[in-house]
Amino acid sequence: MLFALAVLPLMACVGFATDYGLAVNYEGEMQLSADVASVGAISIGSKGFEAALAQQSPGRVTAAEEQARLLFMHNFQRRGEDDFEITPVVERKADRVVSTINYRIKVPTLFGAFYGKADMEIHGRSIAEIEIAKAIDFYMLLDNTPSMGVGATQSDIDKMVANTDDKCAFACHQTNTTNNYYNLAKSLGVKMRIDVVRTATQRLTETAEKSRQKADQYRMAVYSFGARAETMGLTPIATLSSNMTQVRSQTASLDLMTIPYPNYFDDQLTAFDDTLKALKTVIPTPGSGYGGDEPDKYMFFVSDGVADHAKGIYCTKRTTPRSVRCQEPIDTKYCDQIKKKGIKIAVLYTTYLPLPTNGWYRDWIMPFQNQIAPQMQACASPGLFFEVSPSQGIEAAMKALFEKTIASAHLTH
Repeated sequence: MLFALAVLPLMACVGFATDYGLAVNYEGEMQLSADVASVGAISIGSKGFEAALAQQSPGRVTAAEEQARLLFMHNFQRRGEDDFEITPVVERKADRVVSTINYRIKVPTLFGAFYGKADMEIHGRSIAEIEIAKAIDFYMLLDNTPSMGVGATQSDIDKMVANTDDKCAFACHQTNTTNNYYNLAKSLGVKMRIDVVRTATQRLTETAEKSRQKADQYRMAVYSFGARAETMGLTPIATLSSNMTQVRSQTASLDLMTIPYPNYFDDQLTAFDDTLKALKTVIPTPGSGYGGDEPDKYMFFVSDGVADHAKGIYCTKRTTPRSVRCQEPIDTKYCDQIKKKGIKIAVLYTTYLPLPTNGWYRDWIMPFQNQIAPQMQACASPGLFFEVSPSQGIEAAMKALFEKTIASAHLTH
């Protein structure tokens, strides 16, 4: 008799542990099914996500909720055996879609008679969200001034120096003679920095195509400092468009700025201040990029960071005697004016490589060489600065900058 009385509590404990373990297994299966449903109902390309995009105003997305229910039922294998319910709620908000799956199940106990429970109730939820495609306009400002005719790599520089009487590393594109260093570089197979920038920009259009959630999510425009020195200034290469094939094709025309003859305009052909001021007026005030609002705006600036323009007493560095010629790191106040307008600036600084065999470099650039990169970084918006030499991969750096700008669009769970 005493033994029987002692066994009953033991059976209750063992039975409860067994039933609890069974309930935990059910909970794991339901949580997994809920996770699959909450994520799958709003993943990019799903019917639910497409329905949310088509729904302009905030509110419940019934098509996504139905998809969530179907996904849950497909993955939960015990659906015919037990008392359970799921409640999917998918909501379109201003800038995101939120998917919530609440579930509840009553798991019958095997040993409930020993401890007075016919079933165990399990409940939980899974929440996933994804940001709606943010519309962004990218304005690419590509430095094509004569300094971008320098060899792309140290090997290219060495080849130019070895094949020019004056040890020049720059492939100056003169139009008054075909016997110029630009044509020499082409004949030697030397890749110029502008060549690498052009190719990287074209590749970026491919990245934009692969990254977008809808066809018109990203638009891109490409600008240079001018095709000819005689008409230098902000010059459109590719008009703002979501047609990346068109942008890619138009960007193929980007080339090194031509000069009519050596020392034209005292070589003052890299006018950062004027070009940035002009671009500021071109780029409209950005919007949120959501729900039909004006797209967000990013300016991509690719340059070696050294200005060479007529600035006189306003130059931040010394000028040549009796001259207004100013060579200096970028004057960031013009970047600041663009950023104050709400436009974000991504800067890809193509390292200004030292040219120790060039006398002008030694006298005028080398004294502020260590200030070029910090000034370019100060021009950029926080977190949107890359420094890279062409041999390290301008293309990869440009892609990384682009991915940083769109990193807000992601799925969380």
